[in-house]
Amino acid sequence: MKNYIYKIVIASIAVILVFKFTIGKEMNEMNEKIDFFFTSDGRKEIVNSLKKEITKANNKENYLDEEEKILLKNFIKKIQKELELTN
Repeated sequence: MKNYIYKIVIASIAVILVFKFTIGKEMNEMNEKIDFFFTSDGRKEIVNSLKKEITKANNKENYLDEEEKILLKNFIKKIQKELELTN
């Protein structure tokens, strides 16, 4: 009976350690990232990052390359046809 209890205790500790070092570590990292969004400094940094990206995009001459233009044009035409059919 003692051996059975020792095996159960060792297996339980092993499972807990494996969880802590694999899934638990990933969960902690995700929680830290989520908590970063809820701090005022985190929100300010995100806003500043968005402003930089928008400024960089505004300074570009062309937003889309030719392939993207064709894809969007065909998609918009398809949506327009679908909207005309429903009216």
